[in-house]
Amino acid sequence: MKNNKLYILDNNDIHMTKILDLLSDKYEIVGNSNDGKLGLEQIEKLRPDLIISDIVLQNYDGFELLEKLANMNNEYKAKVLILSSIKGEDFAQKAITMGANYYLAKPVDDEVLIKRINDILQNNTQDDKKVYSTLKSSKNRQLDEKISNIFITVGIPAHIRGYQFLREAIKMAIDEPDVINSITKQLYPTIAQRFSTSASKVERAIRHAIEVAWNRGKIENINSLFGLKVYSSNEKPTNGEFIALVADKMLIEGA
Repeated sequence: MKNNKLYILDNNDIHMTKILDLLSDKYEIVGNSNDGKLGLEQIEKLRPDLIISDIVLQNYDGFELLEKLANMNNEYKAKVLILSSIKGEDFAQKAITMGANYYLAKPVDDEVLIKRINDILQNNTQDDKKVYSTLKSSKNRQLDEKISNIFITVGIPAHIRGYQFLREAIKMAIDEPDVINSITKQLYPTIAQRFSTSASKVERAIRHAIEVAWNRGKIENINSLFGLKVYSSNEKPTNGEFIALVADKMLIEGA
């Protein structure tokens, strides 16, 4: 496999290190970056067999990168595996339409990732047709999309750490509403275990995500979303209040 050249683009340093450690003894890693524009410049020179790219990147994001790759005026046609924490089916379909060979959602099992890489390199993705997988059930995908739409409305950006933690917290509260009464002893530690971090970092990251939304001043959007004037610009909900509010909305809507 070492004769296959890979280029890695990921905005998360921890995840980048994990990917490099996993793949470096199986493939030739010719470069890596968290910057889509810089990555494209290096890809044009290095011409890897496969590019593994996140959606959230500095300068050019993953979609811009796909567009630039498709418009290259030379014979080089890159194969691209999108590996992203953005799990909406619309995002996956957009990436495929723009030229990606496969779409995987983080976190992904190591063996599954290696299998998909080999499938693409060996042209085994259904006769090289564009395919994708979010590795989640249809119901979970729909729930992820609904939560993501709420985050967009209230102004929580996808690239911050608290975005993922907050989404997992809301899903836990939907599955087990009583968990909101044990947020410190159960909810934070469970999320921390899933993401290999500490409960205190989960709590701080979620609090930061909520603060970002309030600092962006989208209070009217927030109140409109929940159908009543819940908050003013001078008051912010606690982590537990916000998680419970979104989870209750999802349950009312049949999540």
